[in-house]
Amino acid sequence: MSLIHKIKNKIKNLNTKDEVLSGTTVALALVPEAIAFSIIANVSPLVGLYSAFIIGLITSMIGGRPGMISGATGAVAVVVVALVARHGVEYLFAAVVLMGIIQMAIGFLKLGKFIRLVPHSVMFGFLNGLAIVIFTSQFAQFQTPDGNWLTGPVLWIMLVFVALTMAIIYILPKFTKAIPASLAAIVAVSTITICLQIPTKTVGDLASISGGFPVFHIPLVPINLETFYIILPYSIIMALVGLIESLLTLNVIDEMTETRGRGNKESVAQGVANTVCGFFGGMGGCAMIGQSIINVTSGGKNRISGIVAAVGLLLIILCGASLVEKIPMAALVGLMFMVAIGTFEWASLRIIKKVPAIDVVVMVIVAAVTVIFHNLAVAVIIGVIISALAFAWQSAKRIYAKVTVDEDHVKQYDIVGPLFSAQ
Repeated sequence: MSLIHKIKNKIKNLNTKDEVLSGTTVALALVPEAIAFSIIANVSPLVGLYSAFIIGLITSMIGGRPGMISGATGAVAVVVVALVARHGVEYLFAAVVLMGIIQMAIGFLKLGKFIRLVPHSVMFGFLNGLAIVIFTSQFAQFQTPDGNWLTGPVLWIMLVFVALTMAIIYILPKFTKAIPASLAAIVAVSTITICLQIPTKTVGDLASISGGFPVFHIPLVPINLETFYIILPYSIIMALVGLIESLLTLNVIDEMTETRGRGNKESVAQGVANTVCGFFGGMGGCAMIGQSIINVTSGGKNRISGIVAAVGLLLIILCGASLVEKIPMAALVGLMFMVAIGTFEWASLRIIKKVPAIDVVVMVIVAAVTVIFHNLAVAVIIGVIISALAFAWQSAKRIYAKVTVDEDHVKQYDIVGPLFSAQ
């Protein structure tokens, strides 16, 4: 197919309205997550918001998976907590720069292809564990700032609007797909609570999101080997965690859209995004499977939706903070509940009796590690190791010997099958 035909096909398949509306939905959903991840990392909420804008914009423009959304993530935030606590936020910015350089090196060396070694059982466990994490992480919105659970009318109002949001997202697509159901639900619930002045928890209760443009900032750390040794372990872990989550998300979106992304190109894009992010005072990040699923299911399958989401987030910071801060958290909680339900691989429950027992064990272990430790990279690595050992064991059991006797009555043993040895 010629280049002209490819361009024509892309234009033909492009639905600008769906892309823009989907990107707008994602921008709204990014706000509370970016704030929450900033709090986890002990940095200002604006650090997370700027990170989501920078990483989301760059990866949408040059990444290897159109339609995939990237930004500040909990997986990376958990890694940097100790670094910020011990050495300060400037060392975090330096670590993010080095993280990006490592990711670019992995992409240029074309090591991203090794994500194909991840078996389906690990993928199922990864998705199921992540769905549970997304679902349970919303429980914090049903608590007061001091950690007590909401009670009385406040709780019931929250539950009613969560249920209304979920109902709109589920029912609306059966009647029309003119606008994304997620966006319609957020607008509807927000309109009801604002017009009727119903007291409920809002985005503004988390933190103020008003700010200016991100400013170029060289990390204020000593340029010496001591600094390098301090940030290197964190940068390596962040780089690997970010790429594993990004490339697994890429595979998930590939299956949803029945297309194929480019893992090495995405690795380079993530690296460029994080390097730039570090120089603009960001906390780093990677692909976000929850936001990516929202985007794809809302009709955003091209680069436009990701760019709109990133620019929309910046516009919210610059001039739309006062309005977005009035959005009830119930609407966003309901949206994330639906994302969790859609992320969970329900088919994995139906095939439990049809697949080998070791695959079931791997799925359960990967999901459990993801839920307990909130570390997707460790969960996936453990799953791959168990699967590899199980494969080696099964292969070793298929070895046998052919015995023959030659004319001198000497027995000869020919070993057939894989032979493993260790010292």
